[in-house]
Amino acid sequence: MSDSKTLSARLRTGDFGSAGSRRLLRNGEIPAVVYGKSEPLHVIVNAHEFEMKRSGFSESTLITLHVDGENDHSVFVKSYQENLLLRCIHHIDFYEITAGHTVRTHVRVELEGNPVGVRAGGVLDQVIHELEIECLPKDLPEVIKVDVSALDINEGIRVDQIQIPAGVKVHEDAEATIATVRTVKEEAAPAPADDAAAEAAPAADAASTEK
Repeated sequence: MSDSKTLSARLRTGDFGSAGSRRLLRNGEIPAVVYGKSEPLHVIVNAHEFEMKRSGFSESTLITLHVDGENDHSVFVKSYQENLLLRCIHHIDFYEITAGHTVRTHVRVELEGNPVGVRAGGVLDQVIHELEIECLPKDLPEVIKVDVSALDINEGIRVDQIQIPAGVKVHEDAEATIATVRTVKEEAAPAPADDAAAEAAPAADAASTEK
């Protein structure tokens, strides 16, 4: 596993109040909780490391969490709370997986290919951006790629038409549309009558002024 899929942490053994959380944030650290086992595990993550790596983390990215004094934990980021004004993460929820037990989560859908319909002047519209799936941790994909190169104008591809990795079960409507190629709506040209009325208006105003 590459370094980009690891995080370092230490146990949080006290100072659990909001004031304690603020102190951690001021020190460049983020309070976090690991769920999935019998008891939640409270940990502290380095803010700089998480910010540097979070663009590569999704709800289906398995991360090795190195906790000081603990065995490594295999987790993924379930959610995090962000202060948009201060531009900082102030809490993270991790979910720990167990080998041999299925996990249910969401995985990103990535479109591949240049559709026939787009080359003919259409527009590719992605309707579904993620799928809810269930599988064993060893089969968990980071992304599901969908080939849309054969789509023509006014054609789409459904959930039941895409290639799903082995061992993965999709919990979505099989007939739901993943992506479609649609025509571009052109602005209608002004009607001749409208043009004639627009040209007549200045002439009428001029005649009224002469009187």
